Amino acid sequence: MANDDPERSMSAARALEPRTPLAVVQVPCPPPRHGEVLVKVAACGVCRTDLHIADGELAQCHYPVTPGHEIVGHIVEGGSRFARGARIGIPWLAWTCGECEYCVSGRENLCDRARFTGCDVDGGYAEYVVADERYCLSIPERYGDAEAAPLLCAGLIGYRAYTFARDARRLGLYGFGAAAHVLAQVARADGRSVFAFTRPGDRAGQRFAMECGAHWAGSSSDAPPEPLDAAILFAPVGALVPQALRALKKGGRVICAGIHMSDIPSFPYAWLWEEREIVSVANLTRADGERFMQLAARVPIKTSVRSYSLERANEALGDLRAGRLSGAAVLVP
Repeated sequence: MANDDPERSMSAARALEPRTPLAVVQVPCPPPRHGEVLVKVAACGVCRTDLHIADGELAQCHYPVTPGHEIVGHIVEGGSRFARGARIGIPWLAWTCGECEYCVSGRENLCDRARFTGCDVDGGYAEYVVADERYCLSIPERYGDAEAAPLLCAGLIGYRAYTFARDARRLGLYGFGAAAHVLAQVARADGRSVFAFTRPGDRAGQRFAMECGAHWAGSSSDAPPEPLDAAILFAPVGALVPQALRALKKGGRVICAGIHMSDIPSFPYAWLWEEREIVSVANLTRADGERFMQLAARVPIKTSVRSYSLERANEALGDLRAGRLSGAAVLVP
């Protein structure tokens, strides 16, 4: 759009049906309802979850849909929590019921009726997006629009997984992409030792991990030089679960941080014994978002981004799928 007139149509990259390329189409600019804000998108990160949506791997997803849940933009209309023109972030969690046992116990990330940005409601692969202002986040001023976009999911989900690692001093990160490159910097700032695991033979990825603060980087099939207190899996590869278990010390924990993962193969009970654990992380809460943004304001996280125009959304997804990115892809309408 050439101006901020919300009455006009806008461009959006839409998943019309599963397992087909996104289509860049003209759609009406959505009007905000009570409690919502209309946001002009400045940048939207490209997440592996968007690949799962494009591939039809999330059963709850509604088609057609505009993907994208790492959204940075400015308020054009509506709302009362933020001023008009304010820069905000729109994350994966779009709405919860506030009434179920999970919501009332501080676990709104598990709400049975939850809606998610770019999955149940249209997301940020567009020029404008509407969001419930209660679920939007303030973004630290130190980050530019494109640099801030990965914080909205890679950062947030990585942070929630990080809290599940408790006080682990030796932390393994399997799959060194957008989330791991943010989390490695956070863990290093906390004085922890970071061990990065990449695809076998990915020397460039291992060099990138070292640049992001890892103490060691190697193949996912390698044993780390020291037993790990915890391991976080960002790669959606179930076979890595027993591999990570074998790298743990007694009482260690494997944290599966993806929304979708291939099947976990069987493994000997001895690898789990001695009070090792396997847990999963699902979605995020608003409290997670607020705490992480406070941390990001304090810790200077350097996000590595590659920008694409909205019309190149399929190219960005292809580069993510093929592992051609160091860091994160970001669409800049």
